[in-house]
Amino acid sequence: MTVPASSGVPILRLGDVLVTGLLDELDDKAAMAFTEELTERIVADRATGVLIDISRLELVDSFVARILMELATTARLLGAHVIVAGMRPAVAITLVELGLELPGVETALNAEQGMAALGWQRNPPSKAAGREAAHAPWR
Repeated sequence: MTVPASSGVPILRLGDVLVTGLLDELDDKAAMAFTEELTERIVADRATGVLIDISRLELVDSFVARILMELATTARLLGAHVIVAGMRPAVAITLVELGLELPGVETALNAEQGMAALGWQRNPPSKAAGREAAHAPWR
């Protein structure tokens, strides 16, 4: 039995959402391993959402753009909604200049907005907190 190669990219589970991020440029082998790991985790964890944070990437080439498109398509086929968060302005400009599009890839300005789009709230309101806030004096 062979063990699949690991991409070294952490994939965290928060409820039914998987959160991951590309910290550095991935070579072809690591990118393929990441794609395989993430799709296997979507199925194993029954994830309904995936957040991929790319805020640390300084540039995105056609290979990384293709990987993101393929991940979004594969995840949708497996029943998960994918959001790519944290694209830097320089990365967006480069994609436009290269004529690269990311069809089917939903984006968010940052991870917090991406998680909100997947149905997560930063601080879920509680009934007690709501009552306290309603009666709290203005400061």
